[in-house]
Amino acid sequence: MTVLPDDGLELAGEFPDVPHEQWQRLVAGVLRKSGKDVEGAEAEEALSTALEDGLRTRPLYTARDASPEPGLPGFAPFVRGGRAEGNTVGGWDVRQRHTTADHDAVLADLENGVTSLWLTVGEGGIPVAGLGRVLDGVYLDLAPVVLDAGADAGPAARELLKLYEERGVAREAARGNLGVDPLGYEARTGQRDEAAPTAELARLCAEEYPGLRALTVDALPYHEAGGSAAQELGASLATAVAYLRELTGAGLSVEQACGQLEFRYAATADQFLTIAKLRAARRLWARVAEVCGAPRAGAQRQHVVTSPVMMTRRDPWVNMLRTTIATLAAGAGGADAVTVLPFDHALGLPDGFARRIARNTSTILIEESHLARVIDPAGGSWYVERLTDELAHAGWEFFQRVERLGGMAAALRSGDVERDLAETWRARSAKLAKRREPVTGVSEFPFLAEKPVVRESAPEQPSGGLPRVRRDEAFEALRARSDAHLAATGSRPRIYLAALGPAAAHTARLTFASNLFQAGGIEPVTEGTFADSGASEAVLCSSDALYEEQAAARAAELKEAGASHVFLAGRPGEYPGVDAYVFAGCDAVAVLSATLDRMGVAR
Repeated sequence: MTVLPDDGLELAGEFPDVPHEQWQRLVAGVLRKSGKDVEGAEAEEALSTALEDGLRTRPLYTARDASPEPGLPGFAPFVRGGRAEGNTVGGWDVRQRHTTADHDAVLADLENGVTSLWLTVGEGGIPVAGLGRVLDGVYLDLAPVVLDAGADAGPAARELLKLYEERGVAREAARGNLGVDPLGYEARTGQRDEAAPTAELARLCAEEYPGLRALTVDALPYHEAGGSAAQELGASLATAVAYLRELTGAGLSVEQACGQLEFRYAATADQFLTIAKLRAARRLWARVAEVCGAPRAGAQRQHVVTSPVMMTRRDPWVNMLRTTIATLAAGAGGADAVTVLPFDHALGLPDGFARRIARNTSTILIEESHLARVIDPAGGSWYVERLTDELAHAGWEFFQRVERLGGMAAALRSGDVERDLAETWRARSAKLAKRREPVTGVSEFPFLAEKPVVRESAPEQPSGGLPRVRRDEAFEALRARSDAHLAATGSRPRIYLAALGPAAAHTARLTFASNLFQAGGIEPVTEGTFADSGASEAVLCSSDALYEEQAAARAAELKEAGASHVFLAGRPGEYPGVDAYVFAGCDAVAVLSATLDRMGVAR
């Protein structure tokens, strides 16, 4: 934290102290005007937001929201960063992912700002034997290479080491990670990799390749299965502890074993939760190293990837905004390396433009926004420090649960981890369905006339273990039904929006209804009469006052004109002729799915 000089100036010193209770009374007064009769702490609680893992964000944080001392960057507990200099020297490592043997794309990335390569090798990726061709022309002593080879980790690692030897790269100059992660592979595929050369490669790197790490602790499988931030942290910690036991059991010291691990986490568009997660992750791993008797070895190296779960297939251009926020959060959270997934990641193989935007996202934040010039910019914020502390406790609790189940391998094989993640995703899916967690361009502000973005199919990734989920999946299924209907009939299913009264009375709810039904691929019609609309159902849109006067009569008119189902945009009431109600917080997925069913749109 910055220490200000003692110049005799007390900030806000001339203002009287304001008790927290006085602020609560003022909040209660405002809430009372909106119909909520609450007092004191209840008023503050009414403005709080529930998060996953039982956490809550409050509307106001003050100095009394104490949290443990985070220490200094580069020193235990490493909350503020694993290195004293942070990323101030050259920014974070800009790491681009490649899943195909596209040699030109690899060189284009390295020539235009990318500083390391993350290569998917083996099943669903680059053939092991093709690794040399992909890296042809790459200065391996300058560009670190990180492998992700699953069951082919051993052969891929040996192929890379052979390339170092053949190209005259000094062993001390080799940088990167061999990507051995048998538990991550099992989480992905449900298959055990008993032959993974974990200890063998770790010993080799520790003794002969000081700049290479052998193992990756990949938390993405748990994030992509719908896990919460705390579950992602706890699963990564349990995985790392399992590797630590294996390596020390094979004769490596705790310091050597810790030095062989690189942790991989997801960064989402929830910037503060991402910042807190990365800070909490370093604190948790520092605690493990301390308990193992090697506190100085507890500086966690973090590779952060923008979340695949948040990437959408509809209106994919918005993904550029999501990944920008996620990258900012990763940088502010102290990530050592950041991979920005291209905006078309969910559609297939990225094109050159998508890869360019992805790598330039980091470049702009580092070079133009100067984000890397400040170490732990969120440090000292009462909100961030408190959230870091609470998230660390929640992550530790999940880690202990996994350990009680017998460790990560046993918890995976028993299905307990999958059930925990599924329960979290069910709760989150309900929020998504009700649009409590909006997805721009999908559940909010969809654009039915958008021209689809088409990409070449990406290689199929290994599966069979934990599922892969996406935030857009329920609405994507609805839109796919509408697309198929359009292809088969030449038009989308339609719904007529019947506006009552002047624009001032109906505009808000007409806009709401239009957005809601477009999220399910249903085209709203606002002009002309119901008979001319080509629709089979209708929605009444107006104010509560006009509903009292006109809703019943207008519903009857619509039924006479042939409407088989009449909605009212507003809270449920007693209006003759109205069959159902749509309102903020209703289950949009259920409403839209049932509407498509009634319209005869095939599943």
